[in-house]
Amino acid sequence: MHPKGLLRQNHRCRAGAASPYLLAAVLTATGVMHFVSPGSYDGLIPPILPSPRAWIYGSGIAEIACAAAVAIPATRRGGGLAAAALFVAVFPGNLYLAIEPGEVPRWAALARLPLQIPLVLWALQVARAARTRGGCVRPRGRPAWPGRSRPAG
Repeated sequence: MHPKGLLRQNHRCRAGAASPYLLAAVLTATGVMHFVSPGSYDGLIPPILPSPRAWIYGSGIAEIACAAAVAIPATRRGGGLAAAALFVAVFPGNLYLAIEPGEVPRWAALARLPLQIPLVLWALQVARAARTRGGCVRPRGRPAWPGRSRPAG
């Protein structure tokens, strides 16, 4: 591989390595907000669901659990898949908010809908990258672990 190609690849590897931690930070922040300001999530819960606060707190716990799983390399793949599933699972709430925005400006409620797509794709990318040791593709003929032909242990 040409040296410039290696530099580009190395840059992508470093950026990809930060991605799960950034996703974990986003999930943690939003999960914590479910407990700090649960009222701001009231509009996402349709009236047919009982105990709106239980749903709000439950989704906050789920986001924090996904964040922890994404942050730990050993559980990152499952955490990324769980985060993607969570982003899909909360979509009906965002759809309900777009239909019945209540006190939320309609433009803000509608803007939430397409934002779910990059979140799902991001979580799936984190899960895929976890399967390939950080998502970095190593040049052929070079060991994945410099100085050793295989990992210690």
